[in-house]
Amino acid sequence: MPSRKFADGEVVMGRWPGSVLYYEVQVTSYDDVAHLYTVKYKDGTELALKESDIRSQSSFKHRKSQSSSSSPSRRSSSRSRSRSPGRPAKGRRRSASQSREQKDDKKKTIQETSLALPKPSENNTKRYNGEPESTEKNATSCITLEQKLKPDLEIKHVLEQYSLRSRKDEKKKEEIYSEKKTFVAVKPIEKVSTKTKELEFGGRIGTFMLILFLPATVFYLLLTCKQDDPSLLNFPPLPALESLWDGRVFAIFLLWFFLQAAFYFLPVGKVVEGLPLSSGRKLQYRINGFYAFILTAAIIGVLLYFQFELHYLYDHLMQFAVSAAAFSLALSIYLYVRSLKAPEEELAPGGNSGYFIYDFFTGHELNPRIGSFDLKYFCELRPGLIGWVVINLAMLLAEMKIYNLSVPSLSMILVNSFQLLYVVDALWNEEAVLTTMDITHDGFGFMLAFGDLVWVPFVYSLQAFYLVGHPTTITWPVAAGITVLNCIGYYIFRSANSQKNNFRRNPADPKLANLKFIPTATGKGLLVTGWWGFVRHPNYLGDIIMALAWSLPCGFNHILPYFYVIYFICLLVHREARDEHHCKQKYGLAWERYCQRVPYRIFPYIY
Repeated sequence: MPSRKFADGEVVMGRWPGSVLYYEVQVTSYDDVAHLYTVKYKDGTELALKESDIRSQSSFKHRKSQSSSSSPSRRSSSRSRSRSPGRPAKGRRRSASQSREQKDDKKKTIQETSLALPKPSENNTKRYNGEPESTEKNATSCITLEQKLKPDLEIKHVLEQYSLRSRKDEKKKEEIYSEKKTFVAVKPIEKVSTKTKELEFGGRIGTFMLILFLPATVFYLLLTCKQDDPSLLNFPPLPALESLWDGRVFAIFLLWFFLQAAFYFLPVGKVVEGLPLSSGRKLQYRINGFYAFILTAAIIGVLLYFQFELHYLYDHLMQFAVSAAAFSLALSIYLYVRSLKAPEEELAPGGNSGYFIYDFFTGHELNPRIGSFDLKYFCELRPGLIGWVVINLAMLLAEMKIYNLSVPSLSMILVNSFQLLYVVDALWNEEAVLTTMDITHDGFGFMLAFGDLVWVPFVYSLQAFYLVGHPTTITWPVAAGITVLNCIGYYIFRSANSQKNNFRRNPADPKLANLKFIPTATGKGLLVTGWWGFVRHPNYLGDIIMALAWSLPCGFNHILPYFYVIYFICLLVHREARDEHHCKQKYGLAWERYCQRVPYRIFPYIY
């Protein structure tokens, strides 16, 4: 076990990842397992560095005087003597020694001159504020360095990477972003998997309570929705335990899950790479969720053609929810057990606390896979999201059968249409999910397993389930107004997500040349134009507007259909707080500048 060389609080010189530049940093902690130092730069950026990337300040002191061999006249004399054929071997050895000293001096000069280069975050700050004097000065220093020292390809790459460029100059902009190495180089250092220090969701006690509270909430909502008076204060009678389990229902749920898994393996759709992991590796994903939806729709159509009673889902919705909850719990246990054998670099940065309950809930392993079958990515969009649409359709058919209708009610049509659009959009833009926090940061544990397989299909379909037992009549003008509201929310949601995803994927895309951003020390940029210059999380704003439009067709007789809106606001505010915390840690001063530029979080002029 190697001992640590630098103590906590010690001020040393740390190498900036992917370059030969050293900056003054302070050691904050040391990981005995990974043998990495956590250091803090002057701008607040924290990175994990190896011991080989850290040096003491004394090793960077300038030489007091140049050696005699550095004098031009002496170098010339030395070269002439070393070329004399009558010179003894000793003289040649001394000349070789002097040559080595010259090389060492040159390397030392490169290091010392590199220290004079501006820190990337400082350069980016001045670049954004538009200070031409600083840009010109730095560019001149880079040219002088190149002329004097004639740096090799590595030094040249560093100069290109950290030179100050104008966003409006397309050619110079491509020099910064054309090489993906600029982004990837920092990633392996930035996302090294270490022990989770800051616990979310109330820590161990909070996550334990959520494991109990989430299933209880789903069952409470479904039982309340079936009552004649679905008031949240009117606690429903508890059903007999044996009535909650049905082996046939559980078999149907398993058939549904594995049918969607079979569609996952179909050799259709393109294969794309996800964002870099902590090791620098990129996982591959097949984008065929929309094809799975089309095949599912075809199968449902065939079943309906042969008079299959799809409203069976309505009659046994509670049993299906219990079956899904039992399956998600079993899946969560499997995920945690297999994560105990996962390498350190494959663990989730937010689910590696060492506490069983916390890691079990948040997810211990980041990307659990069985061969090429990515469990988290599959559950994120397939069985739960498509199942949501099937449950809504079952509610529509149940309404028509119970009330002997030739066509569904206008309220039911609106709810089904709005939510169908949301699901189709998610599957059509499936690739965008690869840049979300669920995929890049959160592990796959009970939180996502239960959320994907139980919460999404059975809570998100609450409005359709409510309308079956409590029909609501709305007029066409009201329906038109609700439709416009949903379209506004959808437009904000889709355009904001598209801007973010396209910018993350390819910042050098000419279509995004009009977007302004604040550069960060990680190599990424924070958008300050478009929807992201309006509020910090415009996609959440669009989500909330759409959620309201989904609930309005249910009328105002009860608050139960609006539970989804209340829940969604609470969820997004909590998620927004998580985003804010992570971004502040990740981007440092650049995030503070972004918050000053865009003060409102979700609701403009309010929050």
